[in-house]
This record gives sequence, C-alpha cells and structure tokens, in this order.
Amino acid sequence: MKRIITLLLFLILLITKGFSQDLTQTIRGTITDQDSKIPLAGVTVILANSDPIIGVSTDINGRFKLDRIPIGRAAIKLSYIGYENKTISNLVINSGKEVVLDLTMLETIEEMNEIVLSTNQKRGRPVNDMAIISSRSISLEESSRFASGFNDPSRIVSSYSGVATTQDGSNDIIVRGNSPKYVQWRLEGVPITNPNHFSDQNAGGGSGVSSLNNNLLATSDFYTGAFSPEYGNVLSGVYDLKLRSGNNEQFESTFGFGILGTDFTIEGPFKKGYTGSYLLNYRYSTISIIDDLGLVDVGGIPKYQDLTFKVVLPTKRAGHFSIFGLGGYSKLSLEDIKRSIWQTPGDRSYLGDIVEDMDKESHLFNTGINHMINLNKNSFIRTSLSFSSEGIDDHVFESSVVETTNDLGQTVSDTINKMLNYRNSLDKLIYRGSIKYDNKINSRNKIQFGITYSIFDYKNQQSQLNKTLDGRTILVDFDETVNTIRNFVSWKHRFNEDITMITGLQQVNILLNNKHTLEPRIALNWDINSTNSIHMGYGKHSKMESVHHYFTKIRLENGEFIEPNKDLDVLKAHHYVIGFKKQFSNTLKLNIEAYYQDLYNLPVENDANSHFSTINEGLDYKYVDLVNKGTGENYGVELTLERFFSNNIYYMINGSLFNSKYTNLAGVERNTLFNGNYIFNLLCGKEFTKLGQKKNQTLSLNLKLYYGGGQKYIPLLRDAQGELAVNPEKGDFWDYDKAYDNSIEDNYQLSLSMSYKFNRSKATHEIFINFDNLTNTKGRLSEFYDENEPNSVGYTTQFGFFPNLMYRVYF
Repeated sequence: MKRIITLLLFLILLITKGFSQDLTQTIRGTITDQDSKIPLAGVTVILANSDPIIGVSTDINGRFKLDRIPIGRAAIKLSYIGYENKTISNLVINSGKEVVLDLTMLETIEEMNEIVLSTNQKRGRPVNDMAIISSRSISLEESSRFASGFNDPSRIVSSYSGVATTQDGSNDIIVRGNSPKYVQWRLEGVPITNPNHFSDQNAGGGSGVSSLNNNLLATSDFYTGAFSPEYGNVLSGVYDLKLRSGNNEQFESTFGFGILGTDFTIEGPFKKGYTGSYLLNYRYSTISIIDDLGLVDVGGIPKYQDLTFKVVLPTKRAGHFSIFGLGGYSKLSLEDIKRSIWQTPGDRSYLGDIVEDMDKESHLFNTGINHMINLNKNSFIRTSLSFSSEGIDDHVFESSVVETTNDLGQTVSDTINKMLNYRNSLDKLIYRGSIKYDNKINSRNKIQFGITYSIFDYKNQQSQLNKTLDGRTILVDFDETVNTIRNFVSWKHRFNEDITMITGLQQVNILLNNKHTLEPRIALNWDINSTNSIHMGYGKHSKMESVHHYFTKIRLENGEFIEPNKDLDVLKAHHYVIGFKKQFSNTLKLNIEAYYQDLYNLPVENDANSHFSTINEGLDYKYVDLVNKGTGENYGVELTLERFFSNNIYYMINGSLFNSKYTNLAGVERNTLFNGNYIFNLLCGKEFTKLGQKKNQTLSLNLKLYYGGGQKYIPLLRDAQGELAVNPEKGDFWDYDKAYDNSIEDNYQLSLSMSYKFNRSKATHEIFINFDNLTNTKGRLSEFYDENEPNSVGYTTQFGFFPNLMYRVYF
C-alpha cells in the first residue's frame, strides 16, 4: 500500500507542474419546456451576481452560451414570460472542462401582468415532474462532496434519511427496512441489472464495488416509496440514473488514478456543426494493474474492469436517438476463507478441520437505444429497446486439515482431499421493448401512458455436496423463459399554481403463471405559501420474487422431484405517505415525512414452524415450498434539515425512526433482518477557494457521522445458563425460535474526505482522499460458530478503516 501511495503522489507532482493565468470557462446548454420537451426560444439567461450583467437569450433551438466565466462556483438565473423563473446554483466551473446543461422550465397556469422574481428555488426536487413525494434529485455536485461516497452512487444515497447499508463494507441499499433486492435500478429510463461487481443471485448489491462512475452521471432521481404510476415491479426504492451527454462542441478527456481504480474518459462531437456527441469511460482495478506488473505481490485481490458509454444522435426530422451501455467483469479467488470476512453458500468452515477456498466470476452488460420524437408542439413519443445480461459463476472448495509432526518435532498443518462443495452457474438475459406517450394538454394538465414487454431468459444450475459427502445435491437446475407485460397511465393536474395532483394506474401481467395486478397511485402537493408545503400520497405496488424460487425442485420421500412454486404470486404492498416541508431561506430547508407500508402476499415457507420468508434472503439460500401467506409492515418517520451549499459551506442533519416486521405462515410476528429501528446522519463541509499565489486552487473538507441500530440476526443455540449448545455433528447451530429478535449492538462510523483542486490554463487537476471509518470501529453485526474462536463464537463486524486516494486530471 505504501508503494502505491508513493507512486501516486509522484505522478501528481509530475503532472501538476506549470504556471497559471487568469482562468475562465464556458457555460452553455439547452432549455426546453418541462412537459412537452419543445425548445424554448428567447429565455433570458443571466449569470447571478455579475457586475456588469453577463447574460444572453436562447436561440430558436433553445440553446445558450455564456463565455469567459471565472473559475470557481457560479449560478445562473432563467426567466421567460409565461414560465416560472428558475435558478441553477452551485455550478462548479473548472478550467479543464466546459459546463454543459440540459434544463427545463415549467409553464405558469395564470397569465401574469408582470414578471415576478421568485426566491424559492425548490432545490432537491426530482427531475421527473411526475413524481412529487418520497423523492429527491441527486446532482453530480452533491455526490462528489459527500464523505464516504467512494465515487459510488450506491453509497451516496445512504446519506439520506430512511436509507441504510449493512455496514459490512458492501454497498447494499436498505430503504425503510426493506430488503436491498427489492430496489430497482434504472439507467437512461430503463431497468437494468444490479450494477455492482461480484454480485450474488439475489441482486442485492453486497459487493462493495460499483461499476458506475459518478463523474459520468447527470442529475438523477431516487425514490423511497409510493412511486409514481410509471414505475412497476418494485417494492423498496427506485434509483433512476441518468448519464450526462458528451461535449458536442469540443474534445475533452479525463484521467483518474486511485486505489480503487484507474480510469480514462473521452468525449466530444462527431463533426463540427453537428450537435451529436459521444461519451466513453473505461476503468480497471488499480491493484490488479500493479499486481500484473509485478510491483507488489498481493494474494486474493479482486480484479475488475468496466465500460460505460453514451452516444447522442439528433436528426432534423426523424427525432432524437441515444445509445447507451454499461458493462463489467470481475474475478476473485480467496483461500482459507474466514467467515468474519466473507460468507460463502454451502458453508462448512464451522468444522475445525475444514478449510474453504472460493473462486468467483461475474459479469454484467446493459445496453439500449432510446428514441424521442415530437408529434406536435404539445406531445412526443419515447421508444426504448434494451438488453441486459448478468452472469455469476461461483465455486466453493473445501479441504481437510491434518496436523503432522516434522523431523524437527514441529507441528505442521496440511490441507488434503480438496473437493468442490458448492457450485453456482447463473445467466440472466433480459430483452425489453417499451413505448411511452406524453401529451401536455395545457398548462394545467399532462397525461402519460406506456407499455413495456419484457422477456426474461434464465439459466441456473446450483449443487452442493450432500451430508454424507458421497454425492451432490441438485438445488436448482432450470433453463426457462418468463414474459411480462406492464402498462401504465398517469395524469398530472395543477389545480392552480400551488396545488398539484398526480394520479394513475400501473397494470402488471406475468405470463409464466397468468398472475395479474392493478395498482392505483395518487399523490398531492400543496404549496401553502412561499415557504411551507405539505404532500401526501398512496400507491399499491407489487414485485416478482427472485426467479430461482419459481423453479425450486423439492425431492419427495419416494425420490421424485416436484416444483411447487410455479404458481407463486407477486409480493404486494400498500404505501401511504404524508409529509411537510419548510423552506426557511433559499439555502435552508426542513423536511418531515411519515410513512406506512402494508405488505401482504409475502412468500413464506409452507411450514407453520418455519421462520423463513424471502424478504430476509441474502446468501443464505433456501429452496423450499413457498406460499403467499405472509404479511408485513414497515412504518416510520424521517426528518431532514439541509443547508444547501452556499457561501462555501453546507450541512445536512437527518434521522429516521422506523420499524419493519413480518409474519410467517402461523402468523407469528418477527422483526425483519433489516429492522435497524433508527438511523442518524450528520454531513457537513467547507470549501476554501482562491488559494495559492495565482488564486487558482481550492481545498474542500467533508465530514460524515453515522449512527444506527444494528440489523437483527439469528443467534446460536444456547442453554438456560447462556452457554453454547450447538451440535456440529448433527448440523444444529441456530436458534430459529429467536430469529431476528434482537441485534447485537449499535453501529457508528466517522468518515472524512479532502479534495485539493489545481486549475491550469488547459487542465484541472484534483487530488482526492477519503478516510472511511476513521476510528476503525468494528461493531459486531452477527455471530457464528467457530471452534477456533474464543468460546467458539465468531462475529462478523463492520468494515474497518479504509483510505481511498485518487488523482484526476480534466483536460
């Protein structure tokens, strides 16, 4: 590690040599109507606080350009007769990269005799104008600031109220007590696979390494409940990611070198005068590079690489085309696995004479083409064709440990009889086609409706050694196709400038077993005055269970196999939300939201004595007869006080109190695995600008403090005196009667990040370092039997201190 940091610092010093001058950059972009997407000509665009005033008007194509804007931070103000004024704040102006914006404006309902300058900027509102509750936007500027972000979109959202992670180093997203596997990932408007390296079959995240790069993202939306009608097949949360478009006027590139990855980005126009562009990023794990070069000999290192691209192809008459893609490949080999570090399926390492090794490979690929064409000045059609692929190949080997004495009388441990225990081969291929129609009827009303047809092609084989070790047990073996059709209709009605309603229906058809559901949704927002608003909403939602459960094979006493879950229905839930927002100023906002989620149709084991429900499922695969007779409820209240970045400072304080319960077939109520009960986050930061002799350097400091209740766990068997009462020979370890009753202890974590930026005449250099879990806190998360541990009890713990150093140059 020391050699890596020394090499990185040397490279930074070498590249950042040079002299500075007065540095400026360009801000440009396009402005369209929020509802109809028609370009707005004649919009006044002014650089805030400029003296003399710097401003332009948009041309017939809605484009604008502000030249020679000083580096630092800037804000622009938009005004247009008949539309609400808008301010875009905290634009980061670097010398090495133009600022290119894609902006929208909302038409006013009533005619105005004079222009009224609004000071309520409504920061944090989602980009999607058809979503008004339990949602927020996440900008590139915000995601690059937060400590503990690791340039990973998954980790960024864990800073917001109602969202937690497993604290074991993974990047799971736990929303309001729901399982991470029920989060829906979307890219450029279409659902995608779990975008993480080293994923598992339940697509819950869990790897700790994302294939997505924050620097490629535009402002994206994150939803935590009562979703708008267009979102289907989701119970927990929706992360709707958008890739930014490449620079369509000049070539730009970015090079990054850091502990987690080395990446290179290029972007630019296809030809002069054409508004199309391309954006391409490739990343490779840095430690893998160093290991391949022989500079450091590191065993068991994770190797991964990923590629992201977006191509924009506008035409004069045939509409606007864009092609996008995200792919990744990862590989990992581990020897003598410690369960405190990595949990394996089919685990038998609890036996003292067993050693486990693991080989893991995974890949993902998502690509698609989007097309949008205006039918007239008020309506347009969006069409999407997409393909997703995900593959996982796991091998878990076990060996016996034999102790012998050598010629010197020393005890030596040898491993013998290495054999394959668990094997998993999974391939998912998903084809989707969708079409969506938008019509802005007038300034008060907008309608949307759409249809999506999906084909899920799954191949899955899983097996492990049987208990007598003389053969293999087939867990899953299928090659099947599942087709679904989803339809939605959505209507936005603005009663006046202050009250907005969005309502509609989502309709689901699963053709595998002819399951159908009709899901009404409604949301209402009332801006009581310029500083106070309330919102409320309801939505019915559903989610298919992981496909491997539908094709579970169960062996009967006569040796025959049956597939009892083919008729499994979807999980369902009613979401209720009510909230209040107080805007104290342009930069300070309070948000309070309460929610209740009534879950039903939950798949539980068809055994009144079993605790098992698929909503708690992680790596602990269990293939059993399931019935949709479980219920559950999630409820809580969330509070956020946020000071948006202004005058070089920001802070956010948020807290959540919540409960997450479920019942089994017998109606016994338990906590879910993810019921942490409370979460507290404090984030703050300060930026020091105009440093150095040329005043071209910026230092940013960011802090995050997390405190939360631990997840619930299944304890080991103990007697009345609290002594361990496991029986390894019979495989009896867990006290299922006390499943998820308690957590072991609360978790807390302190993280610090620093960024130092150098602006040169032709490039911007940035050094970034993040100290995650600065105090190296290792709170206990769960327990397991291990005869080599004190009292034969081992613990999984929080991921310890981890520094992430990164150098990036924009040119």
